[in-house]
This record gives sequence, structure tokens and C-alpha cells, in this order.
Amino acid sequence: MQPPKRSNEDAVIALATKLFNFARQGETETLSAYIAAGAPANLTNDKGDSLLMLAAYHGHAETVRTLLIQGADPNRVNDRGQSPLAGAVFKGYREVIEVLVAGGADAGYGKPSARDTATMLGKNELLPLLERKTNDSV
Repeated sequence: MQPPKRSNEDAVIALATKLFNFARQGETETLSAYIAAGAPANLTNDKGDSLLMLAAYHGHAETVRTLLIQGADPNRVNDRGQSPLAGAVFKGYREVIEVLVAGGADAGYGKPSARDTATMLGKNELLPLLERKTNDSV
């Protein structure tokens, strides 16, 4: 007896799961290739976490930079209202913060915002990083 064929929905879920794992693991080249082939740069999981959110939260600055270049929204919040920038501040990833800000992330987006997160956690040394500079680019 042959195993049942997977439905298209199962295949899509499996592919999305792979993409989310690539973002978490910082597999920049592989993830970038899938996006170049048509996967959405703003793909979100069942919690509203985008690929960018997962890459930022796990400290992968190069993956964050590449996703931004490929059109990921730096201000897209998840279902709990958290932004990728606030996630990077929470984890204390300075390079990710710098890349996100250079890519257009707004320190005032989300609840709590990245600024509020830094203040609440006593990470005041991160506050200057949250101010966008005029000539920044990804």
C-alpha cells in the first residue's frame, strides 16, 4: 500500500516551516534564494511573527539586512503588537538594532515600543542606537 499523497496545503505549511527555521537559524543565502524565487518577504507564522521578526529576535544581523533589502517591512508587528526592533532591543542585539534602524524601523512602533522596551529593561545604553541617522541605509 502506498502512503497517501500530501495535500498542497501540507506542502505549503512544510515550506513555510522551513522558511521560518531558516530565519531563526540565520540561513541567509538559502532564505534569500526562496524569497528571490517568489516566497513572500513578509511571510508570517500563526503568531504573526514575520521572517524578519524571527531573524532579529535570534540575532542574525546579515539575515535581517538581506530581508530588508528584499522588501521585508521593518515595522510589521506580530499578533502581540511587538516589532522586530523591540525584539532586538529585548535581546540586546546591537548590530541587529543598527541594521533595523538603518532599514527604516521606527523605535516608536509596537506595544511596548523599542524605546519603551529599552527603558523598562534598564538598557538605556541602547537608546542612542534607536535614533535614525539621516544618511543611514541598509
